[in-house]
Amino acid sequence: MKFMATKPPKTPASPSTPTYKPQKVDDEGGAVVLERRPQKTKPPQMHQVVVLNDDYTPMEFVVMVIQEFFNKDRETATQIMLKIHLDGKGVCGVFSKDVAATKVDQVTEAARKHGHPLQCLSEPLE
Repeated sequence: MKFMATKPPKTPASPSTPTYKPQKVDDEGGAVVLERRPQKTKPPQMHQVVVLNDDYTPMEFVVMVIQEFFNKDRETATQIMLKIHLDGKGVCGVFSKDVAATKVDQVTEAARKHGHPLQCLSEPLE
C-alpha cells in the first residue's frame, strides 16, 4: 500500500535569498525595493577572573598558577600576586563569560590537586 502526501513539500529558501525586509517605495512604477539594514549585535559581556587571598597558599604557587593559566611572565605574575596578597584580591585577566568560567575551574582544580585552599571567581565587568 502506498501513501501519498496530502501537501506538496516546501522548497527550502536558497542561501542567495536576501534576508532583507522589503520596503515599498512609492516611485512611479510601484516597485518594491530591498533596503539593507545592518544587524545590531552587542559584543559579549566580559568577565574578570579574580583570585582571592588566603593565609595558607604559598606565594610561589600563586605566581605559578598566574603564569600557567593566564600566560603572564614572571614579573607580571609576581606583581599580581603581591596585589592579591596586599589588597585581598587581584584581577588576573578579562575574558568572555565562558572562557572566564573555564579559567576559574582550571585554577580551582590545580589548587585542590596541590592541596591548597586558593579561591578564584569570575565577576562581570561593568
